[in-house]
Amino acid sequence: MKLVIVKNKEEGGKLAFSLLKEKLDAGAKTLGLATGSTPLSFYKAITSSDIDFSKITSLNLDEYVGLSADNPQSYAHFMQEHLFAIKPFKESFLPNGLAIDLQAETQRYEELIAMHPIDFQILGIGRNGHIGFNEPGTLFNSLTHVVDLADNTIQANSRFFEKLEDVPKQAISMGIASIMKSKTIVLMAYGAEKAEAVNQMLHGPITEDLPASILQTHPDVIVIVDKAAAGQE
Repeated sequence: MKLVIVKNKEEGGKLAFSLLKEKLDAGAKTLGLATGSTPLSFYKAITSSDIDFSKITSLNLDEYVGLSADNPQSYAHFMQEHLFAIKPFKESFLPNGLAIDLQAETQRYEELIAMHPIDFQILGIGRNGHIGFNEPGTLFNSLTHVVDLADNTIQANSRFFEKLEDVPKQAISMGIASIMKSKTIVLMAYGAEKAEAVNQMLHGPITEDLPASILQTHPDVIVIVDKAAAGQE
């Protein structure tokens, strides 16, 4: 794992974009994308560029169960607002949170990942070390699955909803093994609240109690953090 400390989110987003450009120039065709505040500066760098993404495919890490794609709090809506409406892609896939058969939907999505191997995966990290919505205790060999969200994850995501009760309690997420298939992984983390998780990810034991620790075994991971998130380094 390569650690890069940047001044702020803006610099981190620009660095991640420069890494993406290198991979696109080398022939990358499929991106794995994330939501939340962490990758916003990365998406801003993409939308501000003159690079054509019309031949690029994307697959998102996750989606809430129970929200339609046009719900303002859905990840489909987030991606449309911050990226796809400004910079169209060839194809953009997200799990269907309204699927009647959730298990069938997880299988469908895993098959999509197999059909479109991810060249460049963007990740954030939760305060408890989760990646995607893979909470502590998730098996390292897990594929796309339905997740019961941990209480601290629900609390963290409540800032996007009017009240805590509105936050979905489940999500469909790429599994840890699904993520680890990606050729290159760029993980970004900002703020002092992420410092402990970042430190344990980089230096702690590889354990399912901290899902991101498995990234120590991946051959091509770049970790981009600001000084606050690197506070325990």
